[in-house]
Amino acid sequence: MAPHFLFPPNLQALEKVEEQEDYQDNRLFVQNAIDVSNFRASELEGFVKGVSFDLSDKELYCIEDQDVFDRVYSSVRGFSSLTPSCKSILAESLRSNFSVLLPNVDSLVRVSQAQNDDETPMLDRVTSYRNAFKIYSFFLFHIILTEESNTGSSNNVKVTASTRKKQTVNSWNWEWQRGRMLNLIANSLEINISLLFGSSDPDENYLSFVVKNAFSMFEKATLLKDSETKNAVSYHWVLRYKKYADGTLACSLIREVGRTNPKSYVKDTAGAENIGRFLVELADRLPKLVSTNIGLLIPHFGGESYKIRNALVAVLGKLVAKAFKDVEGEVSSKSIRLQTKQAMLEILLERCRDISAYTRSRALQVWAELCEEHSVSIGLWNEVAAVAAGRLEDKSAFVRKSALNLLIMMLQHNPFGPQLRIASFKATLEQYKKKLNELEPVKTAEGMSDGVPSDNDLSNGEVDNGNAEEVTNYQPENLVDSLADTEQEVPSKDSPVPDVGNLKQTKALVASLEAGLKFSECISATMPTLLQLMASSSATDVENTILLLMRCRQFQIDGAEACLRKMLPLVFSQDKSIYEAVENAFVTIYITKSLVETAKNLLNLAIDSNVGDQASLEFIVGALVSKGDISSGVISALWDFFCFNVNGTTAEQCRGALAILCMAAKSSSAILGSHLQDIIDIGFGRWAKVEPLLARTACIAIQRLSNEDKKKLVLSNGSRVFSILESLITGLGLPDNIWYAAADKAIDHGFQNRTVFCGRRGDALHNDIVSGNSTALPTVQVAKLSRYLFVTSHVAMNQLVYIESCVRKIQKQKGNKEKVDSEGTENAETQKDNNINAELGLAASEDAILDTLAERAEKEIVCGSSSEKNLIGECAPFLSKLCRNFVLMQKYPLLQASAMLALCRFMIIDAKFCDENLQLLFTVVENAPSETVRSNCTIALGDLAVRFPNLLEPWTENMYARLKDPSVSVRKNAVLVLSHLILNDMMKVKGYVNEMAIRVEDNDERISSLAKLFFHELSKKGSNPIYNLLPDILGKLSTQDLQKDSFYNIMQFLIGSIKKDKQMESLVEKLCNRSLILLTKWFVFVADVVQWENISYCLSQLSFTEKGVKRLIESFKTYEHALFEDSVVDHFRNVINKSKKFAKPELKVCIEEFEEKLNKFHNERKEQEVTAKKAELHRQKVANVETFVTNANDGEESAESEVAEGVSDGEVANTSTEEETETPNDEPRHELVEPDEPSGASSEVTEQEEETEVQSSRVERRGALRSRATRSHVKDLKTPLPATTQRIIRSRRKVGSIVSCTILSYEFSKGLFTLLMGEGVRMACRQRIGFG
Repeated sequence: MAPHFLFPPNLQALEKVEEQEDYQDNRLFVQNAIDVSNFRASELEGFVKGVSFDLSDKELYCIEDQDVFDRVYSSVRGFSSLTPSCKSILAESLRSNFSVLLPNVDSLVRVSQAQNDDETPMLDRVTSYRNAFKIYSFFLFHIILTEESNTGSSNNVKVTASTRKKQTVNSWNWEWQRGRMLNLIANSLEINISLLFGSSDPDENYLSFVVKNAFSMFEKATLLKDSETKNAVSYHWVLRYKKYADGTLACSLIREVGRTNPKSYVKDTAGAENIGRFLVELADRLPKLVSTNIGLLIPHFGGESYKIRNALVAVLGKLVAKAFKDVEGEVSSKSIRLQTKQAMLEILLERCRDISAYTRSRALQVWAELCEEHSVSIGLWNEVAAVAAGRLEDKSAFVRKSALNLLIMMLQHNPFGPQLRIASFKATLEQYKKKLNELEPVKTAEGMSDGVPSDNDLSNGEVDNGNAEEVTNYQPENLVDSLADTEQEVPSKDSPVPDVGNLKQTKALVASLEAGLKFSECISATMPTLLQLMASSSATDVENTILLLMRCRQFQIDGAEACLRKMLPLVFSQDKSIYEAVENAFVTIYITKSLVETAKNLLNLAIDSNVGDQASLEFIVGALVSKGDISSGVISALWDFFCFNVNGTTAEQCRGALAILCMAAKSSSAILGSHLQDIIDIGFGRWAKVEPLLARTACIAIQRLSNEDKKKLVLSNGSRVFSILESLITGLGLPDNIWYAAADKAIDHGFQNRTVFCGRRGDALHNDIVSGNSTALPTVQVAKLSRYLFVTSHVAMNQLVYIESCVRKIQKQKGNKEKVDSEGTENAETQKDNNINAELGLAASEDAILDTLAERAEKEIVCGSSSEKNLIGECAPFLSKLCRNFVLMQKYPLLQASAMLALCRFMIIDAKFCDENLQLLFTVVENAPSETVRSNCTIALGDLAVRFPNLLEPWTENMYARLKDPSVSVRKNAVLVLSHLILNDMMKVKGYVNEMAIRVEDNDERISSLAKLFFHELSKKGSNPIYNLLPDILGKLSTQDLQKDSFYNIMQFLIGSIKKDKQMESLVEKLCNRSLILLTKWFVFVADVVQWENISYCLSQLSFTEKGVKRLIESFKTYEHALFEDSVVDHFRNVINKSKKFAKPELKVCIEEFEEKLNKFHNERKEQEVTAKKAELHRQKVANVETFVTNANDGEESAESEVAEGVSDGEVANTSTEEETETPNDEPRHELVEPDEPSGASSEVTEQEEETEVQSSRVERRGALRSRATRSHVKDLKTPLPATTQRIIRSRRKVGSIVSCTILSYEFSKGLFTLLMGEGVRMACRQRIGFG
């Protein structure tokens, strides 16, 4: 028996020393170590090959033989000095032997257990296998550690797929070998080692060695980049500790993670990810252990690392699903576990609103997993559904995807039944509530003694936590059964309901029904949001929305069927995945195994579809017919419906079947040829009177016939068909709403088959028009005249189409001929003639002749130059005159609609007629009371702009004006028309695109979506025209009466379409310069604070780069004048806050300096603005004083005239200068105020008197000069003046002082007001006022 092998602390400890003599009998040591580093290459190779030969030739446990063990030890100790080929040989030998040993260990242990334990040979063999197991593990791990220590991080070669291909024996690729070794060691942990070691706990040295080295691997980030190595190291040691450890290490690790500062994970993203994976794996394998320590990890939900929060969310999901399944134990412990579970569920709900989109998405995914595992109680079901429904409007696409998947999972695993119609739930719930009311009077006391919840607890449809599991377990058996009878029809109120048992069970069922009703209403309420998601630009949104709607239809959710029909237009999507999703959903829903059922589904779709849906349906039906998904059996079933071969078929179903057959005929025209007679007999027979649209559908079917079938039709039933079509057009049997559509298709069919309709009514009306018979026209019925105008204009349009088709046909023939000639099939003489024609320009002249002929033919339709005009030519002037009769048009709206439609068609045909009636057309489109007329004219304007762009170019502004029409339909058509013209380069954007921008915030959601789609597509053209249009749009929107929120939303949307950094940087400069332009206008007009605020908001919405921030700082002079406004500064602060997030240290210093400068200027400008406002207020007061002075002077002149009359020439008073100076102080000041002046002006003048008297000696005044002149004139006179005269003189003196003060105050306020204008103006102001 060989000695036991014990794991040493290091490799050198295996060498025998004197101190270890006592243990040489029971431990395996190295007896004869060989230094292989001194060997030559040939000797070294021979030595390694000898070791490899012994390992492969002898028994698997031969490695415990002393000689083999010594040589293997020597090779491993000198492994770094081996050549690459020797390394490969040695490592491969050890790895292969170990891989063969593992299955033998399992089989050997099982054999040893079956035999008696006392058999010595078997025990010795098990001991040998145990020794070999530990020796192989030790040497392989040492080789890994040696190679990793010798391989620097700079020399590591990235592992690629090519390096993991089959390697030759003598090649040495360490990354490949390392993964194989570690996986082998990891697999060795999977076997039942406890049986091998003879106890439940393996060798402690072995476990320590494996775990220690596994952790040392984790410390190398470069090593973890290899997925194989990372999986091998990180996965199996957890399994090891699950089997053999008591959880102490796991608890220690959880405590260590909990004590770590959450901020440390923000920068160490790789470490956060690894710790997160570890915690999730630990919770999956040891849920109860983690659940007892989860409190240590909860604080990390407040950290900034979303990866840690994601991991904790997943951990909580694992714990909820696995840690609380054990229902055994005391009542108190069970209650604690339920409370802990409820707390975890509340945290999961809270994380669905996390600030990080990744965490929100992960939380929703965890809820989906819990629903799949039936770990969500009914009491919490609706709360989760409400959260998921709210996340459908999340701004992040992958959060919306997770929310959609969660709702799909909730529907699939819902505990309420296979159908969730609201009406069914309400009816069933009402019946069980009645039954509950019948049971409650009898068993109220019993129910309360049993602890049944009260009605208030059950009224909201939720179940408390204590009874949640009971209700969940009880409900699927009874609720589904109780609803099984209601799948097809809603139960009546009087129908009996199944008895579910006692009062407690009935209450539980009522609570479940209420929860189911609430859940159904919640899902049904999401239908508008799902419709929006189907129009999303994200393909994942569309695909998952379609899957959810399909699941909703399966469970009969209200509104799901209507929403699914809205997906049909998505078949035109350019995204292949969206088209495939729509096609798969269509096949799943409508194409069933039953042929009759499939045909019925398709024809019902055709009946209920509008024009847009019919185009989509036609496209997808044609594609499915080509693929064979719609088989010939379905086509036969559709013919049975059309021919009334199916019992109960209605005329409407007949039309729907024919419509689907017409759609299928686009892919296979032979479908219609087999039932030509049926189409004529049924389509134009008596059923056409029952279903008027059937005749129109029959006309479409005739147009879809193949050329051969059309010839057969003309030969067999041509005259009959044409007479039917003529009677359809000229007859009055169809109502107006059907006749126009049917006549449209009938005329189209006539032109396709070159048929001329000769109606006597048309000839008679033509003769009346030509002869000028005015008595005939007033007697014409409005309906007949409207139909006549429609037929005439539609025939004219078909003539134009026919002329253009002839031109294209000639050009195609000419092109084919030239192509044949270019291939060398012509002879030399023909080639020579063609060359001569080319030199003479005859080839070009042929094209010119063709164009001239086409132009002449088009003119002949409406404005022919011949003396005898055709009926259409005679109708044109009459139509123009009729449309100008606005009184008649307003009296008959139907006539106006038909007449304007005919007028627009004539204008499209002829340029001269168009030019003559453009003014009329725009007058009608602006002033017509009927929105139908305005909508038709708006659409016609788009056609006219395509055909005659030069004529419509001066009317561009009027075309944009339709965007402001009060009618929703007119605005919608205007958006569509302008979008078509601009996006197809038929019209320049010009300066009116701001009107289109306003439609982004239109009250109608459809118009708003179309406007957003327009700008989205416009941003894809060239270098994004929105970049050049944005400043102009900003300026024009600022001058319009827009709400602030609407303006912000528009500009945010437009700025969001600019993605290039260079354009963003240029926009910073453009917007700043626009602010400077506003400053120059400010001197002339007023300060437009609104525009400054709007510009600053747009700046705050830009995605700033480092260059953009520098440009903003450099352009400070252009917007410093606007910094007095708080809102402007707030927007700049938003820019600063965003810039700090990505700024480097150098740029961050500049941003902080800019912020200080901004705050400083803001405070200064704020003070100056306050001063300016005070100056302006003072100026207004001065203006009031000037008014008062003017009135006072007028009173003075009248008083002087009275004095001159009352005083004689020799009776002038002689007063001294002193007396005159003292006189004003003797009189009271209030005598100055006259009662005729406003109270405000009087009070202001009174307040200014004292200041005026103080400054009167320092300021030169006109009033003072006049006073001195008067005193010099009368100084020799001694006779005193009367009291009235003295009072007038004193008033004049005071008024003079006030005027002087007023002039000074006005100049002073004006100087303060100009302080805001710049340094030069400020200096001038100082010089004028006399400041220092």
